[in-house]
Amino acid sequence: MTDATNNDVLPLIPVRETVVLPNVDYPVVVGRARSIAAAEAALQREDKSLIIVTQRDSSIEDPEQEELYGVGCRTLIRRMERLSNAGVRLTLHGIERVEIEALDTTQLYRQARYTVLAQPDDESDEAEALHRAVLEQAEELETLMANNWPKGLLSQILQNFDDPLDQIYTLCSVLQIDIVQQQGILEANSRLDALRRIHAHLSHELSVLRLQKDIARQAAENISQEQRQYMLRRQMQEIKKELGEDQSPAQADLETLRERLDAADLPEETAKATEREFQRLSQLPAESQEYQLARGYLELLSELPWQKTAATDFDLVRARQILDEDHYDLEEIKDRIIEHLAVFKLNPDTRGAILCFQGGPGVGKTSIGASIARALGREFERISLGGLHDEAELRGHRRTYIGAMPGRIIQALRNKGVNNPVLLLDEVDKLGRDYRGDPSAALMEILDPAQNRNFRDNYLDLPFDLSNVFFLATANSLETIPRPLLDRMEVLRLSGYTEEEKLQIAKRYLLPRQLRDVKLTAAQIGVDDEALRQVIQRYTREAGVRELERQIARLVRKTALPFAAGDDTPVHIGADRVTELLGPERFFPEELRRDLTPGVSTGLAWTEAGGDILFIESVLIPGGSGLTLTGQLGEVMKESAQAARSYLWSQCEALNIPVEKFKEAGVHVHIPAGAIPKDGPSAGVTIASSMLSLLCGKPVRSDTAMTGEITLAGLVLPVGGIKEKVLAAHRAGIRRILLPSQNMRDL
Repeated sequence: MTDATNNDVLPLIPVRETVVLPNVDYPVVVGRARSIAAAEAALQREDKSLIIVTQRDSSIEDPEQEELYGVGCRTLIRRMERLSNAGVRLTLHGIERVEIEALDTTQLYRQARYTVLAQPDDESDEAEALHRAVLEQAEELETLMANNWPKGLLSQILQNFDDPLDQIYTLCSVLQIDIVQQQGILEANSRLDALRRIHAHLSHELSVLRLQKDIARQAAENISQEQRQYMLRRQMQEIKKELGEDQSPAQADLETLRERLDAADLPEETAKATEREFQRLSQLPAESQEYQLARGYLELLSELPWQKTAATDFDLVRARQILDEDHYDLEEIKDRIIEHLAVFKLNPDTRGAILCFQGGPGVGKTSIGASIARALGREFERISLGGLHDEAELRGHRRTYIGAMPGRIIQALRNKGVNNPVLLLDEVDKLGRDYRGDPSAALMEILDPAQNRNFRDNYLDLPFDLSNVFFLATANSLETIPRPLLDRMEVLRLSGYTEEEKLQIAKRYLLPRQLRDVKLTAAQIGVDDEALRQVIQRYTREAGVRELERQIARLVRKTALPFAAGDDTPVHIGADRVTELLGPERFFPEELRRDLTPGVSTGLAWTEAGGDILFIESVLIPGGSGLTLTGQLGEVMKESAQAARSYLWSQCEALNIPVEKFKEAGVHVHIPAGAIPKDGPSAGVTIASSMLSLLCGKPVRSDTAMTGEITLAGLVLPVGGIKEKVLAAHRAGIRRILLPSQNMRDL
């Protein structure tokens, strides 16, 4: 401590929940026998003085020295009166601060050897400024606490005390200051320190009183009973908070919920509706089911990102780099994406068409969406729509239903915590529809920039702005997407990959990813190009690379087994080991069709998997009549076959076909793989070629495939899916393809 003067031993009384300060009068009730004995001993002294020290823990009945604060106050007993309960009431006057050097507890009463602490002093400008600030605070406090403040107290303090420290001590004795704070003021070694402590307390006290005054004024301005009750509850909460009274669990839960709602930055309309719902919740018993439903609804409101937006600044060069890192080739798709992002960078408020990536399974539709999110630096969420047939899955259920939930869009935003993530609507072509509504109609509102600024989820029942969300979509086929919904999207087709492209994808992405999954390196497991080609040709037949990745995963798993057993010998997989590791080959080139017989032609078909080749076979049925069709053909293909036969019959003379072959024999057209349904307007030319080959007795070239629709006038009409069909022919080893002339634009 500071400079001190040694004094004789004095009796000591420990007190609970009271700090005695110098130059202040205190009434103290003493009930413990040793404390009464100390008071009587002090009265026997000429100066009638004793030491008062505050206990650290008020629950201890007979405290030792370490259980008392080290600094107390030497006091003078001005009056002592005995009480009926054997206790005494002392009127004490604080004299000076003392530090307890030693405490003797072996006598009838406690005696302390002490050191007098010098009076804190500080004449600095900062101390003077703080002193003035404290007096101003005291004046404001006197005004705000007019009913609970002794009349004229501040004037008496200023009139009776010149020393700022004595003024501080007197204020502390009047104000309801925490015991620890009062002890800190007593122990302050400088006037500046004491002023800082009392200033901090007064600042807190004034802020609470101002808040109470504001709440009271707001309550008076609104005569609504509902508002009045709310303000009174706020006042009650602040009063309880100031008094340190514990809240019930239900009240604490509501208070926490209130704080979360206040921090959610709700729009004005939403804030009003939320306040009404919160007031209703506060009136409900916490045990009721309705309470839990209302609380869950308010929790959703507090967790939704109403105004929270992630940073939207991004670099186009970096975006292109990310697309190139994640995807091989697809240059046209990448260029269109960069164009889309460039427009968005120039004007973030622009609302262009929704990009829809269409292609077979495994071509990279979903991963492109993730790459776009990474390029934008935004959160990414995939929402699968496959098989979804309930409109409420997107719009949410109304809260009147048991088990009601918000729709998937609102749930995705809640999960991501920002209102501008990248949301990928996966498999929009597989939306269902039944008596529960049409999800595609809800999707049209979600994707329409003119409507989604005020999207209303049925559960939320409040407008939520979806205009900042970056929507993407994927589909395998466009035929099943409703035309109005398709009109809101710009389709980017991912047709599939050639054998060389699949090889590069396997080397750059698939194989390294599988090696990372088993925590091995290319130096430990090596796969050469010929082995990968064999996997591509003999174990997969698809437009994408999903099955290819599964087969590569099988290769890696089988060769990783020795490493798991402790053998670190590097492994090399060549073409000669593929069959050993993956088993018998699953697909073979069409060796049996290399020499086609008359009546057989090779056609091309588009499928959701990307494309395929099909062989059309025709035979004459002597003595039969008409046209027989087999192979699970749809109505369109049946009409194509009838049109092809009628055209050939009408052109018998020009084609040198004996008309008797049509009159005396029937024709049977069959397309193998009869268990697979087939339909589409692109087989007319192939069927006509098959029939013409049969009737002329001349085979069609085996290295040639064809596609196109035929009319009764002999016109060949353009068809779709050219890239998928060409890739299918390429995979089958066909190098010569006949296309309608109007499909030149697709090359």
